[in-house]
Order: sequence, then structure tokens, then C-alpha cells
Amino acid sequence: MKFFLLLFFSVITYVNGFSQGFKTSTEIGFFGGGSYYIGDLNPTKHFIYSKLAYGGIFRYNLSTRHSLRLNVTYGNIYGQDSKSSIDYQVNRNLSFKSSVLEIAFGVEIDIFKYRINDMKYPISPYFFYQFAYTRINPKTELDGRDYALQPLGTEGQGSGLPNTKKNRYKLNQFTVPLGVGLKFNLKKRLAVSIEYGIRKTFTDYLDDVSGDYVDVDQITAFNGPLAAQLSDRSLTVNGSNAGLNRGNSNTKDWYSFYGVMITFMPFKTNICEMRGWR
Repeated sequence: MKFFLLLFFSVITYVNGFSQGFKTSTEIGFFGGGSYYIGDLNPTKHFIYSKLAYGGIFRYNLSTRHSLRLNVTYGNIYGQDSKSSIDYQVNRNLSFKSSVLEIAFGVEIDIFKYRINDMKYPISPYFFYQFAYTRINPKTELDGRDYALQPLGTEGQGSGLPNTKKNRYKLNQFTVPLGVGLKFNLKKRLAVSIEYGIRKTFTDYLDDVSGDYVDVDQITAFNGPLAAQLSDRSLTVNGSNAGLNRGNSNTKDWYSFYGVMITFMPFKTNICEMRGWR
């Protein structure tokens, strides 16, 4: 009986302590900003192809310097050769757009001591690193209609042709978000974060462009006429482009989210309860 009473009170104490810690350590919030990509259709220019992005964040503050964070973010990316200042890209004449759904979990580290709900530590720069699941779906437009590119195999993927990928690329990807930000308290239990993050991917097909052109007749025979039409949309062609570079397979694509987050503590607490943060 003594054993069970001790066990009972131990469990009650643990649950109460965890509940109290959860209340004093939790932040939730919303993100709004932009998204863009770096890849074969936009090799170097940041921010210029930005589209609206939004999402939510959950933070669990372990201390005044360390937090765990969970993000769910949705955005869109695109690229268009016709907007390039490089003649080769303009003539290549490819374009794409893709939705990006990201679910990321990782660590946030504050440079200065920081606590939401405490004006003693009201502001800090920070950086974060995470691991993420990302869902992409590159499409392009032809005659006013959008076509999903991955099923078509525009570079001969899945056709069995020589010097082509055996399988089509995955729409579900693993990525590594890395970024920096600045957060500061607005008022009691309310804070703002300004953040920029770039995502390392392990695919070169965010834009459906990576390898070489495939012979038009061969890709028509194996992947269909639509795949052939969307594979090579060059404005001018001297002979066949088969075997020439369509993209740069030596580099992977990247994408970014940037913007502002509003976070708040959903549970009322006081500074004394938060002094456990070190």
C-alpha cells in the first residue's frame, strides 16, 4: 500500500510539474512573408521571384538561450527563363511553378538571453537549424493550361533510354532549413520575430530541370508527345538539342522562406514562474 501511495503521488507530482513547465515554456504563432527558389531557372538572384508564404509555429522554450520549434509553412516558388538577362536562358524558354508544403522540426538558439513575457530579456538575434519534410509539385503552363511535370518525364526519366534517370524524381523530399532572425517582445505574452531561412535540398528537380535534352522522337515514343513538347521549348534550334545541357546537374536546388512571425503565450503565467529558465 505504501508503495502504491508513493507511486501515485510521484505520478501526480510529475504530471503537475510537466503541466506547469508546458504552460510557462510554450509559444504559438503565425508566419507571413514570401518564398522563392534558387536553381537552373534562377541561378543567383535572391528575392526577385518571390511569392506569398504563410504558416504557423510552435516553440517550446528550454531556457533563455535554447528552444525547440515546429513549423508548418506553405508557399509557392517559380522561375521563368523569359525574364532572365542571360541569352541562353531566354532561348531555352522554360518555366515552372510549384507549391511547397514544409513541416520542419529543430532547434533555435538565441544569441542573447531572451524570455517572452519578461522585459528584463526583451530582445535577441537567433539562428535555427531543422530537419523537414517537403512536398513539391512542379508544373508549367501550355496554351493556358497547367501540366504537372513530374509524371511526364521531360528529361526521359523512367523511359529506360540511355543516359536518363531510371526513375522519376520524388515529390516528397527531405530538406534542411537553416536561418537567422531577430525577435523582440511587444507587450506581455506577445512577441514578433523577423526571420530569413534557406533550405538545403537533396534534389535538382524543384524546377523539373537538371540534365540533358533527350531526342524528341525517342521521348515522344516512350513518354508521349506532351513530354517531348514541354521538354524542349527553345525559341530557336539549330538541328537537334539532344545530348546538350538542359540544366546543370552538378548543383542542387534551394528554396527560401522569409517574413514576420507573431507569437504569444497561450497560458497566463508570471515572471516568478518563468525564473526556471536559465
